[in-house]
Amino acid sequence: MEKNDARTTPQGVDTIVFDFGGVLIDWNPRYFFRTYFNNDERMEYFLSHVCSPEWNEKQDAGRTIAEATAEAKSLHPEYSEAIDCYYGHFADCLGGSIERNVARLRLYKREGYRLYGLTNWPAETFHYALERFDFLQLFDGIVVSGVEKVKKPDPRIYQILLSRYKLNAGECLFLDDREENLETARKLGFKVELITNGHKQKRSHPSSPNTSATGKQKG
Repeated sequence: MEKNDARTTPQGVDTIVFDFGGVLIDWNPRYFFRTYFNNDERMEYFLSHVCSPEWNEKQDAGRTIAEATAEAKSLHPEYSEAIDCYYGHFADCLGGSIERNVARLRLYKREGYRLYGLTNWPAETFHYALERFDFLQLFDGIVVSGVEKVKKPDPRIYQILLSRYKLNAGECLFLDDREENLETARKLGFKVELITNGHKQKRSHPSSPNTSATGKQKG
């Protein structure tokens, strides 16, 4: 099928690789914990010192929820109930889909692009996304970091994607909301695009990492 969305897709691309959180899916633990704590200062302390992003990322890399919960409770026993809620109410932390990018996903599907997902997500909670977001059925394949026990930006998870689905990095456009993830992809030969708050921000190619989609040099 002819690919006629050249306005948003670099030449030579026949495969689109999407990150999920922050690109297609709005996930934020504050959706649940703002009501739970009813105090923003206490909530922010909990999310930065108890169940912190660094703690959560270990589950993205394959640590089990049971192990993570036990560790957090041993360090912060006064927050035991809240720690249980972090994954016990994971579904309540899903704010919905980012419609601008879901519409783009559907457009790519209609135009015949191959679609793949590459997401940092705990293995034990990914079923919540599959159950809630029907657009995930549009993908030809999905690589979940928690299942593979390695997460972006480690080059190994990109190689898993390429090898498993027999993809050529140079024919792939990778969309992610974190620059460090795009940097690894760029080094491996992917064309990349940074997504910020669900909106297209900029796109760069592996041959010209300091050039924006408009061709102007970035500062």
